[in-house]
Amino acid sequence: MNKSNPTPINRRKFIATAGMGVALFNILPGGLLAGTRSLNDKLNVAGIGIGSRGGSDVGEVAGLGHNIVALCDVDENYASKEFAKYPNAKRFTDYRVMFDKMGKGIDGVVIGTPDHTHAIIAMEAMRRGKHVYCEKPLAHSVQEVRKLMAAANKYKVVTQLGNQGHSSDTIRRLCEWVWAGAIGRVHTVHASCDAFKNVYCQIPNLGKVGEKHEVPKGLDYDLWLGPVEYRPYSPLWVPWNWRGWMHFGGGVIGDWICHVLDPAYWALDLDAPTSIKAEVTDYDPDPAKQGLTYPSATRITFEFPAKKARGPVKVVWHDGNNPIPKPTDFPADEKIPGTGAILFGDKGMIVHGSHGGGGCHILPENLMEQYSGKNAPAEKIPRIKGHAWDWADAIINGRKAGSNFAYGGPLTQVALLGLIAIRFPGQTLNWNDKAMRFTNNDAANACIKPAYRKGWKL
Repeated sequence: MNKSNPTPINRRKFIATAGMGVALFNILPGGLLAGTRSLNDKLNVAGIGIGSRGGSDVGEVAGLGHNIVALCDVDENYASKEFAKYPNAKRFTDYRVMFDKMGKGIDGVVIGTPDHTHAIIAMEAMRRGKHVYCEKPLAHSVQEVRKLMAAANKYKVVTQLGNQGHSSDTIRRLCEWVWAGAIGRVHTVHASCDAFKNVYCQIPNLGKVGEKHEVPKGLDYDLWLGPVEYRPYSPLWVPWNWRGWMHFGGGVIGDWICHVLDPAYWALDLDAPTSIKAEVTDYDPDPAKQGLTYPSATRITFEFPAKKARGPVKVVWHDGNNPIPKPTDFPADEKIPGTGAILFGDKGMIVHGSHGGGGCHILPENLMEQYSGKNAPAEKIPRIKGHAWDWADAIINGRKAGSNFAYGGPLTQVALLGLIAIRFPGQTLNWNDKAMRFTNNDAANACIKPAYRKGWKL
């Protein structure tokens, strides 16, 4: 591959653009975020859970010229606009019925349902030999993650986690900086997300949980619940704010770590932490008190062991009202990223925004000059045309996609371990990844394999 000479990125450009990632990936249609390549080989793709982000993912696949042959959603009203975009696609409410009726007419599926149903749908698809693109986080429990990773390997299907920034040029540039030693040995990463605070922390709405509501016409609420413990319908969590309720979503860390930590996770080959400690603000994790929802602010520290030539790395996650503290040598005219991260090395630091290390730049500026423009490291990672493109191209050409479940599963697990730690604030939980258990807290181990309600199994 020829070495390119990218235009240097300075701090002012970062300040102007770093915040765009959050808005861009939550507002623009998915097809606008990727290249528009017309493939000779057309895939037949089904979308499951299309009312929100899943609809954008389907749109990205359709924008590449593939066939959207079926759409499935338990809420016909919430999904109505997406249904209308594809008049030739067959419509379903139950994904199992869709698979039964469509059979080999489906090559792959795009899953955009709430977190608590990712695993059961992805597993069923893989059992039937379907390739899977699943929104992040991959699953809702550590056990689900492990089983999905094993199934992807067993059934030899192409998988992709929906952390779209993993396919960006900027994340590749960041990895190449780290590998070239631009900031020396990286020892600490501070990552954060301060977005959508009123979605993730539902403490003000806890008093409304017991209110009775009729299930809206057009919503199959029992199927929406899927495998989790039954709870009466509430507009508090259907169709949108389920992310703030722990029985369905994973709060800030569940929704964002797969985006924000992805650059450091890839560049440093982090794998699994050996310990996790959560600190929370004004929060009682007892489900009878505030544990049904996510705290207003957390600080979660993950200790990752040394690996190969890399030393140990401390990752500190901040969210809500708990921002990354400003380093003493940070430029006075630059803001700490609200949603983004700082990688600290013994020579300098890399600062970036959200998805895919958006707006990444090196500090101090003289170090940036040494590793940008004509001095940029050689491109060791091929540049690609988009996240859905990567998945589809991998299917057609018989290769692995970049954020396949072998990568996206362990990345998701970091978030899930953090969620467990939130239930035991102030305690250091020691994690044995091979044994899939905490070595010093049996109560925390009970959270690794939550029970499914009767009639459901993975």
